[in-house]
Order: sequence, then C-alpha cells, then structure tokens
Amino acid sequence: MATNYRVRMDEKTNLLGLEEHIYHLVDVKEPNVFRNLFPYEEVPKIAFNDRIVPHNMPKEIWITDTTFRDGQQSRTPYTTEQIVTMYDYLHKLGGPKGIIRQSEFFLYSKKDRDAVYKCMERGYQFPEVTSWIRATQKDFELVKDIGLKETGILVSCSDYHIFYKLKMSRKECMDHYLDIVRQCLDQGISPRCHLEDITRSDIYGFVIPFCLELMKLQEEYQIPVKIRACDTMGYGVNFSGAVIPRSVQGIIYGLTTHAGVPSEQLEWHGHNDFYKAVTNSTTAWLYGACGVNCSLFGIGERTGNTPLEAMVFEYAQLKGTLDGMEPTVITELAEYYEKEIGYRVPSRTPFVGKNFNVTRAGIHADGLLKNEEIYNIFDTEKILNRPVLVAVSNTSGLAGIAHWMNTYYRLKDEERIDKNAPLVAKVKEWVDAEYESGRVTVITDDELVAQIDKACEDLGLNKIEKQ
Repeated sequence: MATNYRVRMDEKTNLLGLEEHIYHLVDVKEPNVFRNLFPYEEVPKIAFNDRIVPHNMPKEIWITDTTFRDGQQSRTPYTTEQIVTMYDYLHKLGGPKGIIRQSEFFLYSKKDRDAVYKCMERGYQFPEVTSWIRATQKDFELVKDIGLKETGILVSCSDYHIFYKLKMSRKECMDHYLDIVRQCLDQGISPRCHLEDITRSDIYGFVIPFCLELMKLQEEYQIPVKIRACDTMGYGVNFSGAVIPRSVQGIIYGLTTHAGVPSEQLEWHGHNDFYKAVTNSTTAWLYGACGVNCSLFGIGERTGNTPLEAMVFEYAQLKGTLDGMEPTVITELAEYYEKEIGYRVPSRTPFVGKNFNVTRAGIHADGLLKNEEIYNIFDTEKILNRPVLVAVSNTSGLAGIAHWMNTYYRLKDEERIDKNAPLVAKVKEWVDAEYESGRVTVITDDELVAQIDKACEDLGLNKIEKQ
C-alpha cells in the first residue's frame, strides 16, 4: 500500500517539495552516545557522508545576548548598576533597527530581579528583556509576576543528559518536557526551548520528533514557541558534508525543513571548546537560523560563548552594512569592563584586545607608517575609535616614536607631536640605550608611558593626557 506523502510549496525556491519523512520518537532502551564520534579516551572524530544542504539565509538575521545569564555563570556576578549600564550599551550598540534583539536574565536573586525591573523601565524596544528559568511552576509564576512575555526553558536533548543525568527514557523525557511547556503556555508565556547538548543528540530519533510536538503546541495555543539549538560542548562543525549530530548546517536544515520550525523562531547558541563558536554561529545564519546567541567578549561557561562583538562584524560582512549598529560602543564596553568591572580582555582578542591592531614587526611598522591600510584590517579609528598603533623598537626612529605618541594619546591637530620635538629625542635616547645593552624585544606600552612621563618631568613639560 502506497504511503501518501504531503506535497507542499517551498516559499523560498517556489518549487513543490515532497515530505518523504514522518519522524516519530525512537524510544531506545540503551542510550545512543555516538561512541564512534565521541570516544571519550580519544579526541572526538569528524566524519563525513557528503550529504549537502542548501544555503538558506533568512532575509533578516539578528543577535541575542546572554551576557547576564550564561555570561555570569563563569565569573563574579555583576552588580545591578553594572547590568543596567551594560544594557544601555547593548541598546546603543544594536542601533535603531535592534540588531541586538534580546537580552536574557536570571531571576533568582533580588539583585537580578532589580536589574530586570530597571532595564524594563528604560522602555527600550530592543534588546527585549527576557529570562531563563528552571522548569518549575514557581519559576513560571515569577516570570508572570514580573511581566515578561518570554522565557527560556532548559530541555536537554542528548542521551547523555536524558539517560545519565535525568535518569529517564526518551519517551518519559519528552512527555516531561511537553508538560513543562504546556504549563508555560497555560500562563500565557512564550517558551524558548533550549535544546542543550544538541551536537551529541539523536537528531531524527528525538530532536525532530520533539520539535514537531512543540510546533503542534504552538498551533494549539497560538503562542510562539522558539527553539534554541545549544552546542553546549562546542562539538559543532561547519564543514560541508559532515555528519550529524556534529554538522551545524545539518541540524539547522533538519529543524527548519523536517520539524517545521520557522527561521524567525530558531537561534543558535555556541560554545568555543574547539575554537569554532564564531564560524558555527555564522553557519547557523547561513543555513536558516535568524538568531545567534552571544555574550560580550565571549565570557561564559568553560571556554566561553560566541563573542557578541565578533557577530557584529560577521553581520556587517554578510549583509554589507552595519545596519545602524554603533561599533564604537564595543570599545567603550571594553574600557568599561577594565575600569569599572576590573576585567581585562586578553590583549590579542580581535576588535577589543589591547594589541589587536598594534604592529610590532619592524618591516610591518615601516609599511604602516607609509600607509596604515597595508597592515590594518579596516579603518579601526573610524569604526572602533581605536587608531592603529606601531610598537616601538630599535628600528622605529624618531618618526615611529612620534607616531606612537600621537596615536596612543590620540592627539589631534596642534596637539600632535613632531618627530623633531625634544621630547621625542629624549625618549629615543632611552630606547637606543635599551637595545645597545642587548635588548631584543619590543618596548611595551607601560614602559613607554613611564619614560614619556619621566622625560616630560626632566624637560619641564606638562604630563601628556590621553584624549
């Protein structure tokens, strides 16, 4: 007897497609932990079957923020005032189009709840304030009392979690999750289901059948149900033709095509255990997820989350525009973290590290002094308010030292220091003496500042202040 598969129109390709697969829960007796891919006593393996899925980037893509949730799980909690200040920065960074769409918060402490209230009082449309809670009736009531429209709910989906942590069968686990989601919907709250550990899960045996049931609940309640695909352990890969559950594009394709999750209700949450958080997040955009979930400077559990500032520039490169985002705020945030929070971003971190646009090699420095475009990734002074710097060494000369002073202190017009100034000559005397005594490393910023201060004092000049 022939099976009647449904034929439907694909709105993107405008071609009729045949739904060949109806996915049902596979309630296995033993957990499938993909031991062939994840042999615990060896490095995980990346396998390929060369099944290719098409690019499917949505018309609109955006960033969501977890700085005040996942970002707080690995550090000293922020104060209420710090959270509100950073929320203001995120609003400004996201621009008038709200590219930074949401920011999620814990609700457990009075400090966190106070921050939520104060951020909501700002009245910003974006980032929308949302929460992350435990799957309990008490927590649902808390979300409702505060007046939030949406909350994240942890729904772990790999057999590692289902069997070993929750001590359930797949069917018991799915029934438990669906009951929790119903409770949330009964409160009139839109659930955002966090599919934890999706890159070690049985995509077609559990994840897609579960998401199909979630989409049925959405239709029943007429309340949006969002899906967050969480690469909790950073196992995701973006290589074409890689097998699931490690294939990011395979996961996104399965959720949108086979589970029917709309792109605008799908986001990716990546971790950086294998240095792939940024590329995996970009891949999720390219293959159908509207949202990527990030934290400022990648601060988060273990190796951290996808850095929010990285996705600002991934967005600009994909779309050809910043769409009103204000990237100079990224520099302001890095300075705020250092001065007010006491956290210094590692010096070689792209876009925000102290040395990210500092050239130290002598031959590169020579090129930069002639034309900074030769060795600078873009106009960092215009876009990030971070002028390019040339580190001082024995090859810098008077011109190199004067350039360092002018850019480090951000001196403009008549304030700029000429290479023939006595101050420059005084500093060069010290630099030359360092290398004549056998030094082989470049001069650090702190050393230069100290010597410039000393030279100003010796010459009877006012101390130079950074503009």
